[in-house]
Amino acid sequence: MAERDGARAVGSPDHGGMALADRISSALARYACGAAEHGLAPDVAHEVRRRLLDSVGVGVAGLDEGAAGVARRYAERSAGGVTVWGTNLRSSAEAAGFANGVAVRCLDFNDTYLSLEPLHPSDVLAALVALAEDRGIGPGALLEAIAVAYEVGVTLCDAASLRTRGWDHVNVIGIATACGAGRLLGLPVETVEHAIALAVVPHAAMRETRAGELSTWKGAAAAHAARLAVTATLLAEAGMAGPGRPFEGPMGFVTQVLGGRELEASTLARLETLEDPRRILDTHVKRWPVEYHAQSAVDAALAVREDLGGDLSGIASVRVDTFRAGFEIIAGDLEKWDPRTRETADHSLPYIVCATLQDGDVTSRTFDLQRVRRPDTLALLERTTVEVDEALTAGYPAGAPNRVTVTTTEGVALVREVAYPRGHARYPMTDDELVAKYRANVAERWSAGRSAAVEEAVWRLGEDDGLERLLEGLRG
Repeated sequence: MAERDGARAVGSPDHGGMALADRISSALARYACGAAEHGLAPDVAHEVRRRLLDSVGVGVAGLDEGAAGVARRYAERSAGGVTVWGTNLRSSAEAAGFANGVAVRCLDFNDTYLSLEPLHPSDVLAALVALAEDRGIGPGALLEAIAVAYEVGVTLCDAASLRTRGWDHVNVIGIATACGAGRLLGLPVETVEHAIALAVVPHAAMRETRAGELSTWKGAAAAHAARLAVTATLLAEAGMAGPGRPFEGPMGFVTQVLGGRELEASTLARLETLEDPRRILDTHVKRWPVEYHAQSAVDAALAVREDLGGDLSGIASVRVDTFRAGFEIIAGDLEKWDPRTRETADHSLPYIVCATLQDGDVTSRTFDLQRVRRPDTLALLERTTVEVDEALTAGYPAGAPNRVTVTTTEGVALVREVAYPRGHARYPMTDDELVAKYRANVAERWSAGRSAAVEEAVWRLGEDDGLERLLEGLRG
């Protein structure tokens, strides 16, 4: 395991003699403390750096969004020494991590995993970076903690669906962050068990965050879950005891959130046998700043636009065939057909397809309200339909298949279907493509020199003395 440079030595706090007897929380805690005993595999460490660079890029691009501004104002109220990205402000680890996490998440441009439950696993990153800065912990330990958090988050998404019972995926982010934070701080297993319990029991997040007309909270919910997990870990470190059976107790997570449906036991086996963390390699980088289930629809719409030669004057109708989860998440609500907030628009499959056809591109500007409410786009939305195709449903979550059909006024149907968008684990971005995305995201705020310095600092994490070069680039 990597050295935790500058970290305070941690013993076994007094938790009132209370022992935990929950198989799930024990498995998670033991994995957090015991996995990757000899460090990360080189390809995994490299992928963690890639995700950190991607998250920095989308975070910088999101700094001017409303939710990010609110989070920074909140962070101004807390004292501490942790960097709030894009400012000279310092705050507590919890508040700074929250502010930075909101910036990373609010454009819906960070990475994704698709399974029984979808997830943005990089929502753990900002909180863990902030905690590492606060404690002076070295980058090697940070990379390990991030890889562990990804492993836990992805595994839990394979084990159960939360959204089908009205609960939000950010509950998984809280659990994963607690595991990563416990690993980062070098806490003993029993303490991490308490941290997990303190993250799980008090903080069940509702799916209402993503239903109907979406508010700025949509971009803040995951960062909030990560912040609460850091707080839970610090409380456990100080000696707070969590409820004894957070998952399997009579009023615990399995009963309350999953409706009594046990987690898939086979999916926990990798954690229980302390398999080396590798699941980050199964997750997907976003090419476009839209909800992930629409990524392939953008690719398909661009291909149809090219078939049209860019001439949209003859479009009679647009049809999108999608898989069931895609329909339920980004097309099923009436508000998705008449979006009036940025957050609703970037979660609206019909709007995303119409705007892509019209503009030939998708950027963060695609979701400015003036652009969203353009009369010609609203008129095209009225000629658009979205249908569930069970054949496409069968291709999910291995892929995220969408089919776009444009029928012209002359009765010609132009059809394009895409299952694996660029950045998908089966069609990954190269390092050069990921760097190009990062540079495009920071270009409006940073000079080329500053962009290059941060890029170099990320690639060298774990190979030099600390995080300071990266943090210096993120300030101001």
